[in-house]
Amino acid sequence: MFSYIEKLLHDPIKRNIAINTIGNYLNVFFTALFALILVRIMSPAEYGVLSVLLGVTYVFANILDFGTTATIYSQVPVFYESKDPRMYQFIKTAFFFQSIFSICVIITLFLFFPYFDSIFFKTGVEKWVLFVTTFSILLFIWQNFIGNIFAASKKFLASNIYINIANIVKTLTLLFFWYIGNISVGTVIFTFGIVGPTVYFMLATANHTQFIPKLYSASIKKEEFQFKYTFTYFLSSQFYNLGLRMDLFLLSYFMIGAGLGHYGLAQKIILTIITSIVSITQVLSPGFAAITSKKEAKIQIQKAFKYLLFPATIFVVLFFTPRFVFQLVFTNNFAETEAITKALALPFILNAIGSVPMLFLLYTVKKPSVILYSNILFFIIISVGSYYLIPSKGVFGPPIAIGLAFIIATLIQTITAWKEYKNLR
Repeated sequence: MFSYIEKLLHDPIKRNIAINTIGNYLNVFFTALFALILVRIMSPAEYGVLSVLLGVTYVFANILDFGTTATIYSQVPVFYESKDPRMYQFIKTAFFFQSIFSICVIITLFLFFPYFDSIFFKTGVEKWVLFVTTFSILLFIWQNFIGNIFAASKKFLASNIYINIANIVKTLTLLFFWYIGNISVGTVIFTFGIVGPTVYFMLATANHTQFIPKLYSASIKKEEFQFKYTFTYFLSSQFYNLGLRMDLFLLSYFMIGAGLGHYGLAQKIILTIITSIVSITQVLSPGFAAITSKKEAKIQIQKAFKYLLFPATIFVVLFFTPRFVFQLVFTNNFAETEAITKALALPFILNAIGSVPMLFLLYTVKKPSVILYSNILFFIIISVGSYYLIPSKGVFGPPIAIGLAFIIATLIQTITAWKEYKNLR
């Protein structure tokens, strides 16, 4: 046991995956805690509205990433390892352009969100709730940016400490609103979207003040943003992220009612497990970027498969989890969640395994265009499939479309990655 721990501490990849996975699962714990609190306070219909609005914030936060995440992971590790001062110039440039573009889109959404809600989302919430939802998008974008910088520079421990301290503050805030009898969709979004990111910023800034003068004095150069690579990956990731939310949005459009709350909770469980995939790929990304030969690629790919089998196994375990566990955790009010969760778990096994060819295509051979084409198909299949299946199969329609979408997208990326792998020396 002790020899294993010693080996773990001396292997940087295993150590960082362990730190990032533990940190992410602490985040998962808090997400589960939030769900446990909310399902005991809100009706399924209210929880459905909350899921839709939080879904909007997460989708737009991902859309307005503009591919910055991929650029950060392809540049910052090299700058950081070589102690290149251009790192500060790159970070400032990326943050500047992402913020400018995001603010323009968010202002537009801010103006038209009430109209969009009336014709599509149909949540019926007050305007101030929509405005808080919109503003929280910008804070999520900045939080994600800072978190990616930490991850790319291998400061996983610091980032995970900050995010989980923010989770503690969010929990206390939520309990405070519960205590004063003011738990509502609006106050929950305020807690998750405003309080949480603000605490994260404060901690990150207070503990890394030595970098602020360097960032302030750095210049902004647009060529550092790598628009072609960044924009291509931006489009591909947005089709993917939007595709993952179209099922919930279309269920809202068809006004499923309480079923929307059941599905929203099931989707929350699935997306929570996906965080383990993200925690692993964050650590593996710099390794794929450094590949120069077929031998190195084979070693890195084998490592990736080994580590990503863990979240794939979790989805399998989730599928075989007994019904009484769901009833014990989420109460009988959300009994239908169990069947929906199991229907979603199977196709998401491919999400874990399919991350390997994606990492190879994005960081090794740097061909985000392949990912773009496959993710466009992914989005179309889920959207069209859900649109036609929901009227006949209800909440069990989208999992069928998601399964087909994952099969096709993963096949395209795997076949292309294999061809590119054979071309390496």
